Amino acid sequence: MSLSLAQLFTRKSSVHTPALMFQGTCSNAGKSILTAAVCRILLQDGLSVAPFKSQNMSLNSFVTKNGEEMGRAQSVQAQAARLEADVRMNPVLIKPNSDTSSQIIVMGKPVGNMNVANYLEYKPEAFLQATRAFDALAEEHDVIIIEGAGSPAEVNLKHHDIVNMPMARYAKAKVLLIGDIDRGGVFASLLGTMEILDHWERELIAGFVINRFRGDKSLLEDALDFTEKRTGRPVLGVIDYIAGLGLPEEDSVGFKNGIYDSLRTEDKVLEIALIDLPHIANFTDIEPFLTEPDVSLRIVRTINDLAAPDAVILPGSKNVATDLTWLKHSGLAAKIAALHRKSTPIIGICGGFQMLGRQIKDPHGLESKRQNINGLGFLDLETVLAWDKTLTRQQGTHRLSGLPIRGYEIHHGQSMSSHAPLLHFSDGRTCGVSSDDGLVWGSYLHGIFDDDHFRRWFLDGLRLGQGLAPMGRICASYDLEPAFDRLADTVRSQLDMKQVYRLLGL
Repeated sequence: MSLSLAQLFTRKSSVHTPALMFQGTCSNAGKSILTAAVCRILLQDGLSVAPFKSQNMSLNSFVTKNGEEMGRAQSVQAQAARLEADVRMNPVLIKPNSDTSSQIIVMGKPVGNMNVANYLEYKPEAFLQATRAFDALAEEHDVIIIEGAGSPAEVNLKHHDIVNMPMARYAKAKVLLIGDIDRGGVFASLLGTMEILDHWERELIAGFVINRFRGDKSLLEDALDFTEKRTGRPVLGVIDYIAGLGLPEEDSVGFKNGIYDSLRTEDKVLEIALIDLPHIANFTDIEPFLTEPDVSLRIVRTINDLAAPDAVILPGSKNVATDLTWLKHSGLAAKIAALHRKSTPIIGICGGFQMLGRQIKDPHGLESKRQNINGLGFLDLETVLAWDKTLTRQQGTHRLSGLPIRGYEIHHGQSMSSHAPLLHFSDGRTCGVSSDDGLVWGSYLHGIFDDDHFRRWFLDGLRLGQGLAPMGRICASYDLEPAFDRLADTVRSQLDMKQVYRLLGL
């Protein structure tokens, strides 16, 4: 007999692994980063620790070695804990593909597209899968650090929330509530959240964390005392704003707020423009360029943003048909075509790769009701969206450079072209194509620019195209390990870790 959400919400895990949960007063408060930080701190202290988030809504996803899809944030947290990414760390992933519909991924595999009503009906099953995943993961580790989503005080969502307080109660986890002081109103947010929570939910809150502080912390003392007196919970840490951390962004909020934009300067002689599609997916593909000393990034949202870059990147998309229509109606498609005629390199990744071709067919209506969509026509390429989804990690060789590449594929598209394959994988498969002059190319491989040698080869090609001497050497290493350790050092010094250990019973 199936259980309702109300019945499921009263259950508690039979596993006795200590767990701590980070929730926030809003999206992008810093839950993902602080979860990663504490995972690395506990790892440094000799514990086997794993991250967990029962449900993640994100278009930034990752493929595990078993060919299963999960949220990119939990894969980064797994790296912080020096673990292989595991779908049990994010058993439910929601990928919006329109304003009213999303693809639902459960335990790494798509179970279908659902609107809100469909998903509400499915939620008991989703929560059951999440609790089973938590139990299995908890049995293998000393500690679980859990991330919430959005805010636990959304009154329109609380009765069917499966990621915040119900998950904390199931895991028998105490909760630290994070407020982002950088956006203002942090104390009102903390106190207002406590006011809205039910009594049993407030009982789970063990303290607060103030994130992204800049300035003299002594100025906060009165407010910290007031907060503790008013709520009976202490502020366990005031975490500095960490500029240029170098870890992948989990949430599109920071991306949309322009954290990737950087101005061209005398040293940053190359400008790469990324088209910010309405349904952009895996925008983190461009993050490695942020480490390069000679590159500035321009995030393009209107035709006026697209000036004269040295290269244009069309990123992944969860709704290629709608995003292609937007490109054409915004005038960006025509402007990109004009840049193409001037020999500006155009690169497409995943959905962006499909857009570079002549036509995209969607016979099953997976992303759109339109069965035939005309592409930009830069490549002799035709794509059919297949029912089965390709989910695989790959490594191989880039044909034009001869350099090794690696990454992962997440797509329904099957593309055919008269052009020679661009990537040759170690399993014998091929992927991607390039125009005859090499100025337009694309592939399905996410993370292709993560490799330092390939990224520098690409950038030195752009330098030659601008009449500049190539650097001829790796100038930046895209290595997350130093960022994890820097993050852990900062958080360890500013979060009351003795209290964290007490909350964990360790």
